[in-house]
Amino acid sequence: MPQPVHILHLHSSFSLGGKEARAVRLMNAFGDAARHTIVSGVPDQLGARASIARGVRYEIAQDPPALTGRPSVARYEALARFMRRFDLVLTYNWGAIDGVMARRVFPKGAPPLIHHEDGFNADEAKGLKIERNVYRRIALGAAHALVVPSEVLEDIAFRTWKQPAARVHRIANGIDTARYAQKPDLRAIPGFVPNGKEVVIGALAGLREVKNLPLLVRACGGIAGRFRLVIVGEGPERAAIESTARAMGIADRVVMPGFLGEPHRFVGHFDIIALSSASEQFPISVVEGMAAGLPVVSTPVGDVPRMVAAENAPFVTGGDEVLLRDALQTLVSDAALRSRVGAANRAKARAAFDEATMIARYKALYGAAMGRPGVLG
Repeated sequence: MPQPVHILHLHSSFSLGGKEARAVRLMNAFGDAARHTIVSGVPDQLGARASIARGVRYEIAQDPPALTGRPSVARYEALARFMRRFDLVLTYNWGAIDGVMARRVFPKGAPPLIHHEDGFNADEAKGLKIERNVYRRIALGAAHALVVPSEVLEDIAFRTWKQPAARVHRIANGIDTARYAQKPDLRAIPGFVPNGKEVVIGALAGLREVKNLPLLVRACGGIAGRFRLVIVGEGPERAAIESTARAMGIADRVVMPGFLGEPHRFVGHFDIIALSSASEQFPISVVEGMAAGLPVVSTPVGDVPRMVAAENAPFVTGGDEVLLRDALQTLVSDAALRSRVGAANRAKARAAFDEATMIARYKALYGAAMGRPGVLG
């Protein structure tokens, strides 16, 4: 049996978000063909490790070189030296871009490196920072490839970061769509029991400023009719969301169970999936809602207008709480409409966003980078 390839993953943090969830799904798919070393720039943010399948060989790096800090030749050299022991290096988002720069500055003996960009935090939600664009443009010249999930990011890679077409690979995020057709688990959401009398609006998001969840709460506060808002996620904005719910007089209608794994076990309890983010690229929660046969109400961020089925297009609306409220109200008031739009979304998710296609493309790209096609299965 051939020796497994050794892959280094450089993450700014390894808490479970969209990019981490995808990285873990790929690790699980590679199975015995690879072993993994994971660097988390924030050492105590390791929540994604709980989703790594039993039997997958991995370790969390102890005392690796610093991923962030002031530009320093010494720090770049330490990163480059650390990376040389691996067959492939995978870096994720701005928080790991110094790993790419280290390879640019010290290329001798370096393994191939593939950088992944999935989106931007609140500090770049309203516009990219010029100095970061310049830094990315310089660093990415050392990458074998740049992977993006969305058309919006692909355009940024070409126009702003000046990357050649041959280096940029757009690979849409995928999920196991068949799992979302299963009947949801009645006990999957602590503190919530569906009663069939309320329209359940669900949101899956880290409770961070860029997710703009107080906007969603304000929009729901204006809805006429019986509803329940379930926000699944954890983060620093919890108090602000709870405060907004109290101010809108709907605190008793908002359920916040914290982070929950295995969303296929509970997304089917929702009647609508909602997204209020100020910035996204290819949000996996939208695909999860679509696969479960739900209509999507969302701000028009990233690729969301292109992701949803044509029947869902009217409900991808502006970032104004009144527009969001009106889109929600239309669907809350019409069960037949929810069913029609949800069915169209499910069909599109199965056709365009199944993870089998995504995994095959990543296996091919990573294998080619190492000069070992098929090594990952």
